[in-house]
Formats: sequence, structure tokens, C-alpha cells
Amino acid sequence: MQDDSKLSESGVRDRIAESVQKAYAEKEQVIGEETMRLLEKSVMLKQLDVHWKEHLGAMDYLRQGIHLRGYAQKNPKQEYKREAFEMFGAMLDQVKHDTISILSRVRIQNEQDIQRMEAQRRAAQQMEFRHAEASALGAGPAPAPAPAGPGKAPPGLGAAPQPAPVETFVRDGRKIGRNEPCPCGSGRKYKQCHGKLS
Repeated sequence: MQDDSKLSESGVRDRIAESVQKAYAEKEQVIGEETMRLLEKSVMLKQLDVHWKEHLGAMDYLRQGIHLRGYAQKNPKQEYKREAFEMFGAMLDQVKHDTISILSRVRIQNEQDIQRMEAQRRAAQQMEFRHAEASALGAGPAPAPAPAGPGKAPPGLGAAPQPAPVETFVRDGRKIGRNEPCPCGSGRKYKQCHGKLS
């Protein structure tokens, strides 16, 4: 094709279209005509659904700002109709493009491919992953620890030193109020004298 100097742009387009149609016909022969029509229908409906939702969102966005065309001395209603028609045409072109793109790239699997993939999936499920035993953990799995009672160390930890129980502080006299005179005899309130330290 590169050596053909007489080939024009339309000739290149014709050759590309011919090769694509030939590849598509071969794909159709592999899976059958009825299955291919069902595949085409499902792909096109999926693409139409996706693009229609996007189109409705774009139409709502256009409707919210179309009134500003009145400042340019244009009829907003006519502008909305014109732009909505252009957007609808662009949506249909995009649906056709995406549908043809997916159908030309789709790979049909035969029965042997499906069986091979199923065998690979089963082999992956049967694999076992094991870690090497760590030397610090001992030879076997440790038994579940029994609940430790008060004052008893949990099993397997040895005799751990128990912390001394905390004793409650008991005051000798009554508590001095913050606004009472300080007992040191300075004449100031307790909160401004010795109470400030505590």
C-alpha cells in the first residue's frame, strides 16, 4: 500500500472499509449471525442509555443559561431549539461511533478459550499460600490464653511484677475554699496566695 503512488485518499478509505468489513464478517461466521445480532443490539442499547443520560444532563444545563441569549438580541426559545437539535445529532453520531468501535474491538471467545480460563481460575483457587515459620514464634501455634483473674499473670508470660496498688489520698483537716483567706496569714484569698501553686 505504501508503494502504490496512484492511491488517493478515497482509495485508502475504501481499502480500510473493505478490510474492516471482511474482519467483521469473519467474526460473524465464528459466533453465528443470530448471536452477532444480539450482541450488536445489546452494545447499542448500552451506549444509547449512557449517552442519553449525558444528553439529558446537558439539556438541563443549556436550559438554565439560555435566557442570557436575550442580551444578544436573540430569541432564547429559538436558540434553545437550534442548539438542542445540534446536541441531539452529536449524541447520535457519538452513539454510532462508540458502538462500532466496541463491536470492531470485541474479542469473541470460543468454547476452548472458556474452558482454559475456567481451568486457570480453578487452579488459582486451589493454590495455598504459606509463610515460613518464624523462629521467635516457636514450633507450633500458641494455645489460646485463658482469661487471667485479678492478681494472676496471663499464661505464657511468666511471673510479671505487679504494680503496687494506688492508695487514695486522705486529707487531715477540712478543705480550704478558694475565696477564703489563706491560712498563712497574708490576708489574701487562698486562690491568689498558696492556692495559685496547686
